[in-house]
Amino acid sequence: MTHLPIYSDPSEQELSSRKNKLLASMEQRGLDCLVITDPDNIYWLTNFANYIHERPFILILPLSGQLTFIIPELERQHARTRSIGNIELDTYYEFPCEEDTAWLAVFQKRISAFKRVGLELNAPQFISNAIPSTTEASELVEEARYVKSDYEICRIVYSCNLATRAMEKLLNMARPGLSLLELHSKITKLMQMQLLSDNPQINPLATNVAAVVQPPNVSHDPHNFTNLMDMDMCQGGPHVSIINGTMNGYGTEVERTFFLGDVPSKAEKPYQVMMDARALCIELCVAGADMHDVDSRVVQLLTKYGYGDNILHRVGHSIGVTGHEGPFLAKGFHHQIQAGMLFTIEPGIYIDGLGGFRHSDTLLVTENGNKVLTPVKDSLRDMTLPIKAFQFKTSPAFKQKMLQVYNRYLGLNL
Repeated sequence: MTHLPIYSDPSEQELSSRKNKLLASMEQRGLDCLVITDPDNIYWLTNFANYIHERPFILILPLSGQLTFIIPELERQHARTRSIGNIELDTYYEFPCEEDTAWLAVFQKRISAFKRVGLELNAPQFISNAIPSTTEASELVEEARYVKSDYEICRIVYSCNLATRAMEKLLNMARPGLSLLELHSKITKLMQMQLLSDNPQINPLATNVAAVVQPPNVSHDPHNFTNLMDMDMCQGGPHVSIINGTMNGYGTEVERTFFLGDVPSKAEKPYQVMMDARALCIELCVAGADMHDVDSRVVQLLTKYGYGDNILHRVGHSIGVTGHEGPFLAKGFHHQIQAGMLFTIEPGIYIDGLGGFRHSDTLLVTENGNKVLTPVKDSLRDMTLPIKAFQFKTSPAFKQKMLQVYNRYLGLNL
């Protein structure tokens, strides 16, 4: 099947099929109901996204009966506007408030009739303590999200297309002196404007995109974005560029290692080994394979070429209503890959004093193999970018202004 990009909200039928998938799993496990508090799982089942403060949001899915959403009264209209499908809203007055109108009274009234309750592993302890019946730790929602529907795949294809164009724009902008702050500002603005142009009704609470580059002095430390004022591109490399996040509720990721002007001689071998590891990972990531085996085989290859001590993470994770979720291409994670799953393919090599080497692509597993959804060029030749004649250095005043804006309003949620 060809999956064309779409950006429309899910239908009631789509959300009903997700609920039915969960109900079948609950029946197999002997659960009377499922208590869901994770915002991503709630979004997957209802299309409602929200920034959770201290007020509890609790979704109750009974084996038979009505899907119920317990929320604060101030969110009633918001939930009606954004939620899709047949959902009963049950509200409490405020948090905190008097006992008879508090969330606890509403929740216990709803939950008291059930004998065996499934509860997410990451559920808050205070909600677990409020359930009077037997509870069973459950990852049923996370597991139900592993294999994507055609609708979900089409939404992720849309996100990947947008990320691919953003990465191509980023690489075209790259030049010595360009700061992370200025690059992030320009590329994320382009993505957000395209999202709004395609669908003015996007939910900003389900949208969180990042466009960043690590210069070679920190690219060996994959999550180090702490010294924003000094993260400027420079001649040489390796730089690691990243486009990831969620676009109106559906994730994507594409990353490229690149050089400006020239490639240090010590960088050529790890770059090529990274490419070999990446090719092996794509080859192995097919239906029927064990996720543990994929990571293990890639680690064996990296170790064979002398980089066993330069591995910092697994070779991939899934993409869905978030940009980072299970299942995982990781040692110890013995699950079978199935058609309809999506993974990032991102084996990395990290050498202190030289830099990081990592490409990442979003890959869809198909019945007959797989398909890369973020087809940005990746060879060393293509990733050795010419230094353009016009050069500039972002002014300290501009950096300080941008930093103040991000600290106050946006943040860099990486």
